[in-house]
Amino acid sequence: MRDAVVVEAVRTPIGKGKPNGALAHVHPVEILAHTLRTLVDRSGIDPALVDDVIGGTVDQVGEQAMNTTRYAVLSAGFPETVPATTVDRQCGSSQQAVHFAAQGVMSGAYDLVVACGVESMSRVPMWSNVPEGKDPFGPGVAARFPDGLVPQGISAELIAAKWSISRQAMDAFAVSSHRKAAEAWESGLFDAEVAPLDGVTRDECVRPGSAPEILAGLKPAYYDPGFGERFPQIEWNVTAGNASPVNDGASAVLIASGETAARLGLRPLARLHAFAVTGSDPVLMLTGVVPATEKVLRRAGLTIDDIDLFEVNEAFASVVLAWQQETGADLAKVNVHGGAIALGHPLGASGTRLTTTLVHAMRARGARFGLQTMCEAGGLANAMVVEAM
Repeated sequence: MRDAVVVEAVRTPIGKGKPNGALAHVHPVEILAHTLRTLVDRSGIDPALVDDVIGGTVDQVGEQAMNTTRYAVLSAGFPETVPATTVDRQCGSSQQAVHFAAQGVMSGAYDLVVACGVESMSRVPMWSNVPEGKDPFGPGVAARFPDGLVPQGISAELIAAKWSISRQAMDAFAVSSHRKAAEAWESGLFDAEVAPLDGVTRDECVRPGSAPEILAGLKPAYYDPGFGERFPQIEWNVTAGNASPVNDGASAVLIASGETAARLGLRPLARLHAFAVTGSDPVLMLTGVVPATEKVLRRAGLTIDDIDLFEVNEAFASVVLAWQQETGADLAKVNVHGGAIALGHPLGASGTRLTTTLVHAMRARGARFGLQTMCEAGGLANAMVVEAM
């Protein structure tokens, strides 16, 4: 089987997903097109050689409807002959795009392929794709879960309760995320991965002055008396400060076979080593990162101690801290340049954003193995191991 290697990885700065956000004036197709053009410019490839472009977007409606990835390819100036598709595995959509792209290369279906993702939460707010009064789950799911499914914020609270994760621990983790992100920016560690867009050069949500005493004053973000009655164990400690914000942004990764990279004179950043996806309890919802991590390590023939750097999506601090308790991973190796709590979480873009940050961080720090994993709505998770070259 052929190797699949990452030869370039870029992302936009991440803006607030609000009407006054730094990227709110940019159409999502154009945000994604910017990363595709940057991939071509930085790698020097002829875009006509790209076999496919696989993109992730979660709310596929309005300005993100009709196969957003295809129109980003056209806007980016790629030849009309380059195909594209848009996939949805919720928050892990663009990580799934990486899996599909790499698996296509390894099988021989592709030689050169782009995995990417975009979300403009300022222009297409979360749940825009579910009209009021419509049920996206259906009667079979209602029968299987008669007490009803829950929002992700409630799942994050249930995880905090089950793993006895305190408000103080979650707030401290959030402060650390902001500190690491601010230090990475000041040290120039994001320069190689970020493609400034329309005068926006930095991630908008990073707060260098974040402190535990500031976060301690925030109110619970998901308090609901009905869910409190159903789940009396919840202590209502999840806040806007220890969860990811809503955001706008895009990211893209160029993947090739080892032979193609050598033929085109492309320098690989990392080899895509192993992949796993898993389902988990859709009420707890966000715990699939634990079995996904175990599964991908087995497939890679590695242990948790073999991994030098981790990227674990910070949808909520409780998710990462529960994952750490279960896996025993060293938190000093996790999200070393900050995570989604600080950098932001533009849903469809986050998978390839994590990949982009991971492969550049591995090169900067001389790491051999990296592991990326993401929790996803509905009780899903992706995980993959990458190896430096």
